[in-house]
Amino acid sequence: MISEKMKTYVAGSSAIRAMFEEGKKMAAIYGADHVYDFSLGNPNVPAPAEVKAAIIDILEKEDPVLVHGYMNNSGYEDVRGAIAAHLNSLYGTAYGVANILMTVGAAGGMNVFFKTILNPGDEVITFTPYFGEYRSYTANFDGKLVAVPVDADTFQPDPEALAAAITERTKIVIVNSPNNPTGVVYTRDKLAAVAEVLEKKQAELGTTIYLFSDEPYREIAYDGIEVPWIPSLYRNTIVGYSYSKSLSLPGERIGYLVLPSEIDDFADVTAGANVANRILGFVNAPSLMQRATARCLDAQTDVAFYDGNRKLLTETLREAGFTFVNPDGAFYLWLKSPVEDEKAFVAAAKAKQILFVQGSSFGCGGWVRIAYCVSRATVENALPGFKELAVEYGLGR
Repeated sequence: MISEKMKTYVAGSSAIRAMFEEGKKMAAIYGADHVYDFSLGNPNVPAPAEVKAAIIDILEKEDPVLVHGYMNNSGYEDVRGAIAAHLNSLYGTAYGVANILMTVGAAGGMNVFFKTILNPGDEVITFTPYFGEYRSYTANFDGKLVAVPVDADTFQPDPEALAAAITERTKIVIVNSPNNPTGVVYTRDKLAAVAEVLEKKQAELGTTIYLFSDEPYREIAYDGIEVPWIPSLYRNTIVGYSYSKSLSLPGERIGYLVLPSEIDDFADVTAGANVANRILGFVNAPSLMQRATARCLDAQTDVAFYDGNRKLLTETLREAGFTFVNPDGAFYLWLKSPVEDEKAFVAAAKAKQILFVQGSSFGCGGWVRIAYCVSRATVENALPGFKELAVEYGLGR
């Protein structure tokens, strides 16, 4: 018999993955070209050429015992040093090797940090809507996830709602910008207001509240919009980063944590994170990909491709009469369901071989998420179905 906790996880298994699996079944029936799957944030853009070149060069020239061997739980020192120097050049910081911990993607990094910080019953705050796996990551360590609503018009953080939600058990506040699922980029002013709330609450409660900045979409932003570097606004910020989107490497599971020296209990936190990395079973981040990504710090994915999909989709949906949040980053469109029960809307779209994910999976019913990190042909071929849905629901009249 599986554990009681795992029974709960199975019952609440990811709707995103479930829809993705449904898409594969439908493709077998109707043909892949006739199923328009917007369910999973799986980049359709290939990794930059620098990644392949780096991997080949490493395998041909570097010591294979080094390349494929164990290293410090935090990762190779030269890799961590290269990442620290890169961040310093971008953000005017002064990070060193000790401030970087290589992780198995951003998800692995978040679990490492949660394992390090949370006691049973501690609270983790996130803004609604949020990436649904935050629930499981928090529950992994017997914490309590507390969802705080955002501004209903802008989907920016609501500092007053945050202040009302913080208690003496609050240990972590998650910020995800550019945001999954809305595509919203949190403004510097809103983030500064969040930081002010956290500073006041720390002083009032006599506790430490860490802000975890979940940043797998940091480089995917449009029209020159600023994605603020949050540690410059709030001292107790931890950054979780992944190359899954920035280098189109979701299956390689490679990322890092930034643990600034200025955070409370820096020495204990870094020591704990190193141990957590090992005892959670990761041991260390994938060795070859550590070395490869360190050579590709200036490489970029094709953001213009995503932007083209974004513009085509938003222009068509706007003309059809749909309501949505204009995405400034990431590659998701947060679309208002034309009926209160968004599951019915998801079902209606599925009847036209269009797949997207219900908003309740992100803690916010009445909306759906469309992942437009797909081929241009998928977007183009799905547009007639979206227009038909608009007509069926009486939009645009």
